[in-house]
Amino acid sequence: MTAMEDVAAPTGLLLVDKPQGVTSHDVVARVRAILHTRRVGHAGTLDPMATGLLVIAVGRATKLLGHLALAEKTYTATIRLGEGTDTDDAEGEITSRCDASAVSDDRISAGMTLFTGDIDQVPSSYSAIKVDGRRAYDRARSGEEVTLAARKVTVSRFERVAELRHVGQCIDIDVVVDCTTGTYVRALARDVGGHLGVGGHLTALRRHSIGPFSIDEAVNVFPDGVTPRGEPRPPIDDALRTVTQESVISAALAARRAFPTHTVDDAAAADLRFGRRIPSAGIDGVYAVFDSAGELLALVEDRTDEAKPVFVWQAAN
Repeated sequence: MTAMEDVAAPTGLLLVDKPQGVTSHDVVARVRAILHTRRVGHAGTLDPMATGLLVIAVGRATKLLGHLALAEKTYTATIRLGEGTDTDDAEGEITSRCDASAVSDDRISAGMTLFTGDIDQVPSSYSAIKVDGRRAYDRARSGEEVTLAARKVTVSRFERVAELRHVGQCIDIDVVVDCTTGTYVRALARDVGGHLGVGGHLTALRRHSIGPFSIDEAVNVFPDGVTPRGEPRPPIDDALRTVTQESVISAALAARRAFPTHTVDDAAAADLRFGRRIPSAGIDGVYAVFDSAGELLALVEDRTDEAKPVFVWQAAN
């Protein structure tokens, strides 16, 4: 155990409201400092410009993180029509300008409809997708021309939530987006602007939910404000007061919220603790199995008449 680790550190999920101007890794580092443990990971990276929900796993729950059903996400965003950028968001350099002031409400709504449903989306060349072992944004920033393959994503809702705002020759649109993992909201901004012939980019993005987890449950681990990168961090006393044992969602509760559940008898519980298969429950996909006391045992998946452990939480010593 290193000097940073604390045997009393909680295990489970911590929902964090990420502020603008920090990376997801900055949030992980902050949580490590607050909880005095290195066993911290995250799901669903947010760009520094974006704010909102980041799911953080602490302790042994880092091993559970990759199995959680976190496919559906909800965002609010602001799209600016009339300007395109090299990153498809406000952090990039403006690469095109066009007078968008005459674009009608109906044309905008029709354009957004085209990018709703099951679509083939080309991610931003400044995304974190790896190309031959290197992040696309690293290649793009070094001057390489990066062209990523389209991927299938689902945008179940892409709607305007306020009146259009005219900013000079540009138009700002506030939208809400429900989508699957892998969808780039800034690519939606780029593609709508491209379809309308005026260009577009994202100026604001906030994530409200990931799977069954909501921003309403999130804590602020930067109550003292965000310090510019490279400068010493201020004391974390205030952050310690915002993150308590009760802030961390237990692995059992997280599994109940993210998966179908099934309770087994003592004999099946013993088998699962040793990683053995148990009788199937007839549940599609991965589901969480609990013992008679309500303790999480494992995640399993049916294989015909047997259920195979996918991840054993409560293993035999």
